[in-house]
Amino acid sequence: MLKSTQIKDILLKLLRFSIFFGIGILLFWFVYKDQPIDEIITALKKANYLWIIFPLFLAILSHLSRALRWKILIDSMGYKPKWTNTFLAVMVMYLSNTVIPRSGEITRCGIIKKYENISFTKLLGTVVIERAMDFVMLFILIIIVLLTQFNVFIEFVKNNPGIDEKFALFKKIDNLIIVAIFTFLFFMAIFIFRRKMKNTIFYLKIKELYIKFKEGLKTIKTLEKKWQFIAHSFFIWIMYFTMIYITFWSFEFTANLSLLSGLTVFVMASLGIIAPSPGGIGTWHFMVIETLVIYGIAKHPDANAFAFAVHGSMTLFLVIAGLISLLVLPILNKKNKNIES
Repeated sequence: MLKSTQIKDILLKLLRFSIFFGIGILLFWFVYKDQPIDEIITALKKANYLWIIFPLFLAILSHLSRALRWKILIDSMGYKPKWTNTFLAVMVMYLSNTVIPRSGEITRCGIIKKYENISFTKLLGTVVIERAMDFVMLFILIIIVLLTQFNVFIEFVKNNPGIDEKFALFKKIDNLIIVAIFTFLFFMAIFIFRRKMKNTIFYLKIKELYIKFKEGLKTIKTLEKKWQFIAHSFFIWIMYFTMIYITFWSFEFTANLSLLSGLTVFVMASLGIIAPSPGGIGTWHFMVIETLVIYGIAKHPDANAFAFAVHGSMTLFLVIAGLISLLVLPILNKKNKNIES
């Protein structure tokens, strides 16, 4: 029988899922509310699905590379997890992210902790390094797109005045003053907390967790396979871009778009994934559709059909692969335990 704390935990998880899933569905409805379904179905029938399915194999390569990159970081701390476990944990991460945004990072660390008995906080430190590297890669791509396709960004903002208004808010000096005040108060609170709680068990436990977390962050400095780590980072993002660009060939109206156009669509789609929506539902569609419109693709039904087909296929793939990984993990590790014994 479930305890009250377990029931509360389950209810909180269901609540989080309902909120984020509701946001995703609302955004999805907002994007497609003016698009007749029969027009999308007609456009989808004309697609060459070979160029939608093939990128899924590239996705496997990118996920395998991400797992190997993560293993490099974990190995540098003196642990030797099985690459199969890191790969399956990465696949479950993507499944988790399609349910609750950003939850996958916690999930994959929990999986490796369970099956490899590695400190959760140390694993979390390596994930922070990974994400920092991913942001660097995305930042580089954003700079490339801004230098070569700046007019597209300008047109995107003009076509979506609501976004322009949101950016305008950050230009007000009042907001900067508010941020400065809250930052000052935040650090003051930390200083007071530290002095009053310094010798308590709670503080010592937090300090212990922080030390382990910091140890994970320091991994990058002592990394033996630093260039392999960097190479994997480039490979992952090259695969991400190639996956999107190849899907252009699945529809006649996107088949002639250039590499730079593909890179712009990819960057805008990546920004859509960052938004707090499960699996980028709605936000990914919006960013891709509005960018394709700037390149002369008709919004109804062409751009809508493209976003629906590409995002739908990738999401379905991640869900299926994640569920299979969840089933395989305990079986694979049980088999390994029997061999060791």
